[in-house]
Amino acid sequence: MKKDRIYFILFFLILVAAGIISFHTASGPYTVKGNTFIQAEKRRNDSTSWELVWEDQFDQGRLDTKKWSKIGLYTSERLIENFPKVKTDKNAWKEIVDLWASYASATNPEAVQFEENAVQLRGVLNQDTTGWDNRPYHTGGIWTYRKFAFQYGRIEVRAKLDPAYGAWPAIWMIPEEKIYADQHNGEMDIMERLNHDDFVYQTIHSHWNLNLKLESPQRYTTAKIDTTDFNVYSVEWFPDKLRFAVNGKMSFEYSKISGGGTFQWPFDQPFYLIVDQQLEGWPGKVTNPEELPINMVVDWVRLYQ
Repeated sequence: MKKDRIYFILFFLILVAAGIISFHTASGPYTVKGNTFIQAEKRRNDSTSWELVWEDQFDQGRLDTKKWSKIGLYTSERLIENFPKVKTDKNAWKEIVDLWASYASATNPEAVQFEENAVQLRGVLNQDTTGWDNRPYHTGGIWTYRKFAFQYGRIEVRAKLDPAYGAWPAIWMIPEEKIYADQHNGEMDIMERLNHDDFVYQTIHSHWNLNLKLESPQRYTTAKIDTTDFNVYSVEWFPDKLRFAVNGKMSFEYSKISGGGTFQWPFDQPFYLIVDQQLEGWPGKVTNPEELPINMVVDWVRLYQ
């Protein structure tokens, strides 16, 4: 009998290690597979309470590398795969200067710094442009790529944003894998702020609107923020809709429609989180370099399911 109990415990531990145990909680069930939290599709409804299942309060004075990696144009495998010329041409970044990662640096210690109980993702001047990395600016960003992803739930990020002309801080999510060939696999932009705006954009991208140019249902909105303090940016992700909010106030809802297929609703796969300070591109050029350095101060990130 005692031996049977030992075998059972060992079998249970093996299942947990393999990540195939389903956890039934007060708001469950959800499943943890490796580093991915997957909410049961038919469980949620508007009256169900949320349970905190993953968070980072950035209170260790350093980056938790079990959850995050710094983003760097010359160091991040996924970026190098998309922009291989940066390895052979020191000026290749100029060809992608309008893209989000053109100034991303994982090696400049000024780009990602820590204050008490918060991480600073910064936009700074590159103090040495004489070497291979001759970009004029460096930006700090972190992502959970290959370390944490989830499917369905509510993600919240509390952040304070410095203004500057050319500034483009963002909180967004893209798929861990591109499971749908020959189509856009989706993007959720929980927050994007430009320049000195007193509002943020909240947007979804899919094959439906990017490639087929279909604008219904509504795919984005703007929401006012407190420009002098922290704000909480969030999205609630259900199997049939996305609800965006700022400071707990819903800004807009994007719903799955009949007949749209994966072109309109690719949001049925695990996504990972990107939080980054960007410069130039969509907001235009850095016209007042004296405004730098700027900080995107992130207090915490929380996932509820």
